[in-house]
Amino acid sequence: MAMFERKKTAAITRDSVAHSAFIALSSYSALAVLAIVGYLLYASAPAFHSVGVINFLFGSQWSAKTQTFGIARMITGTAVLTVSSVALGGTLAVFTAVWLVFYCPKQLKKIYTQVVNLLAGIPSIVYGLFGYKFLMPLLVSIFHPNNAGFGLLASTLILSVMILPTIASITKNSLEAVPVHYYEGALALGCSKNQAVWNVLLPAAKNGIISAVVLGTGRAIGETMAVQMIVGNGTGYPFGAFLPFTTLTSNIVQNWGYAAPSEQSALIADGFVLLVFILILNICLSALKKNRDGNRFFSRRLKEGNRCDALKNYRRTGSVQDILWILSWVIAAVVAFVLSFIVIFVLIKGMPLLSLDFLFGKSGNAHTTLSPAFIATGMLIFLALAIALPLGIGTAIYLNEYAKKESSFAKSVRVCIDTLAGVPSIIFGLFGMVFFVRGLDMGYSIASGGMTLALIILPTIIRSVEQSLSEVPDSMREASYALGAGKVRTIFSVVLPEAGAGIATSIILSIGRIMNESAALIFTVGSAATFIPQSYGDSAASFAVLIWKFMSNGLQVSEAYTTAGVLLVIVIFLNLLVSYVEHMKSHKIKSYKVKTKNTKNNIQCACCF
Repeated sequence: MAMFERKKTAAITRDSVAHSAFIALSSYSALAVLAIVGYLLYASAPAFHSVGVINFLFGSQWSAKTQTFGIARMITGTAVLTVSSVALGGTLAVFTAVWLVFYCPKQLKKIYTQVVNLLAGIPSIVYGLFGYKFLMPLLVSIFHPNNAGFGLLASTLILSVMILPTIASITKNSLEAVPVHYYEGALALGCSKNQAVWNVLLPAAKNGIISAVVLGTGRAIGETMAVQMIVGNGTGYPFGAFLPFTTLTSNIVQNWGYAAPSEQSALIADGFVLLVFILILNICLSALKKNRDGNRFFSRRLKEGNRCDALKNYRRTGSVQDILWILSWVIAAVVAFVLSFIVIFVLIKGMPLLSLDFLFGKSGNAHTTLSPAFIATGMLIFLALAIALPLGIGTAIYLNEYAKKESSFAKSVRVCIDTLAGVPSIIFGLFGMVFFVRGLDMGYSIASGGMTLALIILPTIIRSVEQSLSEVPDSMREASYALGAGKVRTIFSVVLPEAGAGIATSIILSIGRIMNESAALIFTVGSAATFIPQSYGDSAASFAVLIWKFMSNGLQVSEAYTTAGVLLVIVIFLNLLVSYVEHMKSHKIKSYKVKTKNTKNNIQCACCF
């Protein structure tokens, strides 16, 4: 008996210690958000003090010589580009999602979903390369502007394609979540399929669509590398299709390299204003999530017994809906063509220089190869995962296994996770520069970049692992408790192994995000691409940064295409790997459900005898 009591006491102690440890890990997200906001505000203070907040926000001149810094032009450029891109990309995305959910043939649905996922996985620097080398010359040959094609038109086209997958994916999920009896009720009242889709189901998913548009807006505001290559970085306002202008993000990248300390402080203040805009968007998104029952109108009418009246209001003649149906097919075909064309164009352009020597050969001053990028990217992936994976898994365990739904701390952690997920990479880069490179005196190094990347991929890991933990059946936990295992042992021996597919997915997605990242690494790791890094204290260039470096000097365009082609192949492989893991995960869940159902049937049959 005494031994039993000692074991019970030890188990309770372990559970308490583990609970405290998971809470501590969960607090990291909140600390990271506070650190980013606090350090950027601290680094921006000299600029706000010397220039004045009002002059900084509403001034239109940016001159290092006269120490005049105003970002009114950049705010206007960001706003106009964002609105135009979201209007075009959001419209295309909604039509694409509607087609994918309601009209896409079953044999084609999985393939097209992969197309959308791949569109989301293409690095922004590749979009910038495509826009700079193909789209802009094409626009020049069509419209014959006075410049090389820089301006609002090219930027809008590229950015709308970049945000399309984000909006389309979330819209697709929202449409699939609409109860099927809305569709059935509309058909029962005499509506055609097109009338039911466009007048009943689409309005029922409006809150989810609005959330998707808000997320797409955040992506558009924070985009850096592709925009920087196409807007032209002019001194005017974006009031013409081919007038070069500047955005908040492109202003930072354009001026940082040769900026004096006073101008660097102003550029950090530029980033802080961008961060404030993103935080405002996140607050709006959180408010939408609180009222995310997109079917409240219909649900209320159903409760009142007026289901027929609610659906009759959406009956129309059908001609407009038929046009929208045709338009959805056309847009879906255009989206698939654009993606295929971008991938094929980059791969074909990169083929001539592709060789084993360029991939793995010795790199030097006169001959740059990809071998340093392979080593540097691998070192960045290892360090970022080594930091973010324990933090992310620990936070996910707390949120799913320990936190109560009414817990204010858990709600705060989720808000911080959503905030981290919405922060643009350029802001992470500025924070890494201020905190790791300068504050901790780590310099431009792989260590600084890896720690910054850990913050970037942390929300991805938390969300993916938490989703997998929530899908583990409670019966497995109860069986473990019934056998005498404590909560901690159940988590590590039963729950985590069952969620292994989700953890693997989070790792693959994180690797993809690291491979695609460029803006944050330019500010923390640098762009030394000639020699293989020997330690985490060395500067280096990842694949995405190497593309930017090749493009920036204008003399190594072929090398940029080849590097982009290699990066695209890796991204495609990672997307296929994620799909395979998700397929195995769903197959395992189906097998478990079938096995559980058969077991219950056997028990019922045994009870009958």
